[in-house]
Amino acid sequence: MAMPRPTAAQLAYGSCTVILSTLAMLLLSQTSSGVGIAVITVAALALGLLVALTVPLPGKRPAAVEQPAPVEPVRAPVTAPAQEPVRERAAS
Repeated sequence: MAMPRPTAAQLAYGSCTVILSTLAMLLLSQTSSGVGIAVITVAALALGLLVALTVPLPGKRPAAVEQPAPVEPVRAPVTAPAQEPVRERAAS
């Protein structure tokens, strides 16, 4: 089974993460030893790899779950009952 190639977004996010995190950690730690720089470099590479792998792939979207439309009762037009003519009763 072939391993899928990284997308342009994965490469861009991963590379930017490696560069920016390396610079930030070197500036914040102010280390000058070779071991310190090596540790920071390995940590930045691991962080860049993590970011690149978590970028969503374009073809791997979860299918949207369709929910049924809410059932509304059918409302028939209400008409007033026909008025019956008033009949007067004959006096008995």
